[in-house]
Amino acid sequence: MLLGDLLAGFDDESIATEAVLRLGDLALMTRLRERAEADGRTLGDYAASAVRRFATEASDERWVTLMGTLVRAQDPGAVCLKQALDYVLAEDARP
Repeated sequence: MLLGDLLAGFDDESIATEAVLRLGDLALMTRLRERAEADGRTLGDYAASAVRRFATEASDERWVTLMGTLVRAQDPGAVCLKQALDYVLAEDARP
């Protein structure tokens, strides 16, 4: 999956849901839906903003780790999406 193309379609809730489900992590899907609903947003809007937040807020260490993971990844877009979603959910869970 090309991440940019995927994110462009996240205004369609079915595309966002399918993309997150393809990550194979139902717990992640549940946490995303809960967080999006708590913020009064759609899953697609929350997920797209998560990637933007990761791009602007993630530390250099996180980026280096992501780059190392991407080199070995069969689906770099999925890896990046999962890393971004995990990062933002963890940040949003902080008090």
